Amino acid sequence: MKRLKLASLLAAVGVLVFAGAAHANGESVATFKNVSGDIGIARNGATLNAVSGSTLFVSDRIVSGTGSSAGIVFKDGTQLTLGPSTDIQVRDYAFEPKQAKFEFFVYLARGAAVYSSGMIAKLSPESVKVATPTATIGVRGTRFIIEAD
Repeated sequence: MKRLKLASLLAAVGVLVFAGAAHANGESVATFKNVSGDIGIARNGATLNAVSGSTLFVSDRIVSGTGSSAGIVFKDGTQLTLGPSTDIQVRDYAFEPKQAKFEFFVYLARGAAVYSSGMIAKLSPESVKVATPTATIGVRGTRFIIEAD
């Protein structure tokens, strides 16, 4: 039993190290797990159509069409579910446990999203921020809905 627990712990640490390296190398920070309807990713002056498996990078802006939704999972396990007519941008993200570097910052310009915390909120809750045109939220809980007009 102890060997199984140790193996599980080592596997989890391996995932954490890999995820931390993603930010340092300019690799993706999140993946679309599901997409329903029209979801666009604005990146470097171009717009890509999101599909399940599409990846996100820091500075990407996600825009969902009327009647559309998407589920996004970040490297640390944070989940965002976007509703219809939503415009959100990944402003900053870092998940580097070995260097104790954690950052999660998204800006919701309009629409609605459900946030469910991952490892960053557990290890460094002060590093998680969600902003709207009228407020910035420091996340201390594990799950909430946010809306912006």
